[in-house]
Amino acid sequence: MKRLDEIPLVPEDEPDDPLWYPLQHHFGFTAFGVNVYTAPEAEGPLIGDHDEAESEQEELYLVTAGSARFTIDGQETVVPAGSVVAITDPAVRRTAVADEPGTTLVVVGGRRAPQFESSWQREHFTTVPTAE
Repeated sequence: MKRLDEIPLVPEDEPDDPLWYPLQHHFGFTAFGVNVYTAPEAEGPLIGDHDEAESEQEELYLVTAGSARFTIDGQETVVPAGSVVAITDPAVRRTAVADEPGTTLVVVGGRRAPQFESSWQREHFTTVPTAE
């Protein structure tokens, strides 16, 4: 166990870059990527404009503090803390900026696959609906 502030940061390239906690690199995960980004200031960038078409990654963004303004395929939406943005199509363009100082995102990504092999038993999910 480590506190987030014990994870060494990736050095900033630009003065307004978010704080970048490289969890995947630090812990050596090989099955998925995971990072945390914090924007110290409102309007600070969190996720640069990109898609994952080349890498074929799906991505999940969890806003854990503050509020982020996402633009997904040209549609802008404000996403408050406690909310999740799931992008399963790697070709979808996305970007995010902070609406509040200290806005923090947990980002999890992994290469698209025919099916995820879970250690959970299927019967746990028989009554749980999936997102449309």
